[in-house]
Amino acid sequence: MEINFYIPTKVIMKRNCVLDNSSLIASYGKKAMIVTGKHSASLNGSLDDVEKTLKAKNIEYVLFNKVMANPTIDLVYEGAKIAVLEKVDFIIAIGGGSPMDAAKAIALLAKNDIKEEDLFTTTITNNVLPMIFIPTTAGTGSEVTEYSILTNDKLETKSTIASPYLFPNLALLDGKYMNSLGKATTINTCLDALCHAIEGYLSIKATSLTKALSVEALKIIASEFDNLKAFNLTTDDRDKLLYASTLAGIVIAHCGTVAVHILGYSLTYYKKIDHGRANGLLLGKFLERVSAEKQELINEILEALSMNSLKELEDKIDSLLGEKEKLTEEEIDNYATKGFAVPKLKNTIINLTKDDLKNILEKSMRG
Repeated sequence: MEINFYIPTKVIMKRNCVLDNSSLIASYGKKAMIVTGKHSASLNGSLDDVEKTLKAKNIEYVLFNKVMANPTIDLVYEGAKIAVLEKVDFIIAIGGGSPMDAAKAIALLAKNDIKEEDLFTTTITNNVLPMIFIPTTAGTGSEVTEYSILTNDKLETKSTIASPYLFPNLALLDGKYMNSLGKATTINTCLDALCHAIEGYLSIKATSLTKALSVEALKIIASEFDNLKAFNLTTDDRDKLLYASTLAGIVIAHCGTVAVHILGYSLTYYKKIDHGRANGLLLGKFLERVSAEKQELINEILEALSMNSLKELEDKIDSLLGEKEKLTEEEIDNYATKGFAVPKLKNTIINLTKDDLKNILEKSMRG
């Protein structure tokens, strides 16, 4: 048995954990940059809690609330420039995957002079601003990963900066910040976490330890499917989904994602389909392809979900997705070609051809 496990992020999950850990937050410096989106952190109370905590400890801060969905390279360079000018000591990210991904890049660029053309290939050292992450969606798991995923217009896809030095120092988890999330965002982020847990299970890097985390995440997510469909979620339900998302994030920190995410990036870039929804659209047909060679692994996943067949899982996902977007034959060929060229495709437990990718797209979204 071989296991190589590393998760340097301190994780605290508790109601009011932001307010209750002011001394810990203050230990990271005297001036912070808050990285978040335009509205959600203000609406869900997380920004208010952070500001109260900082003020209570006389910590200065600058608010960078320009992060959009699928953050761009230009955005993170802008944020880093402000962080340097303001001489901030640490970063606090509030939000879903977009603010957290942007915050990692900003923390890196604020301490390093990296040209744009080298951003995704440069060697990263430990010269990175400390980071505190407060997730307000249950899906991305970025609070416990070493990845910063940015929109790369040059390659017309999303690209990843990856380094152990991009793990946040501290993650503060409180499901109360998700109570104001709408149904679509709640479902899409949950589907992303579902895909993280399953794709990690079907990675060549999966170990007995990461599989155990995947199974725990899958059990929790499956137990909330009916509440998601009815959109009848208590704060405790939100806590469970947030916990599952973090577990699944730990999984992909060690295993990475596989074909579903690779194909999903094109759906997000070209068709503007939400990241989690894009993955959910493709998951079922991907699993059907895997089952042809690795039925035993699919059976293990289904057991964790307390389901008897892939059709049962696909029906559950379809009930959450509603009417599906469609792709043309030209789009399918283009996305399959791009996906097949991604080296990370080899992370998948089975070998996939370009035709395999086309079939997954066709069966999932053919117009």
